[in-house]
Amino acid sequence: MARIPASVSPYYSKLSGEHKQTMLEMRIRILEVIPGAKEIIKYGMPTFVTDEGDIAGLLANKAHIGYYPYSGSIITKFPELVSKYKTTKGALHVPLGKPLLKGEVKKLVNARIKQLRDK
Repeated sequence: MARIPASVSPYYSKLSGEHKQTMLEMRIRILEVIPGAKEIIKYGMPTFVTDEGDIAGLLANKAHIGYYPYSGSIITKFPELVSKYKTTKGALHVPLGKPLLKGEVKKLVNARIKQLRDK
């Protein structure tokens, strides 16, 4: 798997246990869907960026990992995810130790890329 960039590494390094495990598994799944993505820190969280724009961000919270598709309208496109996870207008709250499935990541990432291309 792709090496964690030096600019993002400190974020992951400060995590431990299920927070770190869940975040890193989701990172792997995102990069499997968009292998050419750059990883940067944006809004204080690891963010995956392509030529189209900001695709996804991950943020460790006290009791969950936030998945941020950088557009609130992306989450509402998938009622099956809204019913499965707690949500806010702009994030899915992923339980610790239960990362998003690769198929779920693929849906979210592809919807965001399509949204950016259609603008």
